[in-house]
Amino acid sequence: MIQIGIVDDKSLNRKMIRQNLYGISNIEIILEAVNGLDFLEKIKALDQQKLPNVVLIDLDMPAMNGIETIAIASIRFPTIKFIVLTVFDDDEKIFEAIKAGASGYLLKDDAPDMLLDAIHNAYELNGAPMSPAIARKTLLWLKQGAQPYPTPSTTTDHIRNSLTDREQEILKYLVEGQDYKKIASTLFISPQTVRTHISRIYEKLHINSKAQAIQLAHKYNWN
Repeated sequence: MIQIGIVDDKSLNRKMIRQNLYGISNIEIILEAVNGLDFLEKIKALDQQKLPNVVLIDLDMPAMNGIETIAIASIRFPTIKFIVLTVFDDDEKIFEAIKAGASGYLLKDDAPDMLLDAIHNAYELNGAPMSPAIARKTLLWLKQGAQPYPTPSTTTDHIRNSLTDREQEILKYLVEGQDYKKIASTLFISPQTVRTHISRIYEKLHINSKAQAIQLAHKYNWN
């Protein structure tokens, strides 16, 4: 059984996805969310041994968009495969999504059987399913000698900018490998104050460990 999550702010889109997957014997939809924040909250309530195998996610959503969600969730929940399901086919969105950790990229007007094939491809074969239009665009872009990933995304910079100046400073020291006591000594504050700041960093970045904070910072060059 392949367990599926759906993240889209429009109820009609979620309904269409459900209809397209209805009656497939080895597909079970276990989670629906209206944006990234809603997804991250709902997934906390699940048994961590029963997370979705594949999440179908839109890009343009309020509160937290698809790219921000994939960037965080692919680090916190590395076993989940994220397949973008969107109307956007421009280069920047495609490569931002891939850099964030998306396993596939489909357009919402693709045929329903392509969605099912993409789910099986990502889950069973660890593949990278794409719409033919997206695959052609990607191949052309690479043939033209363009770098596959653009400069650091302003979208993911928004995640970092949710931190205060002090929190960004402490995150920088964490990335450099300093422990609580060293950071406290450097900043002339108490270790308990450092712990409080780090707890807030975890909360704002929707992560739960120092390793995840460092991985996210390295991934997006938050130096």
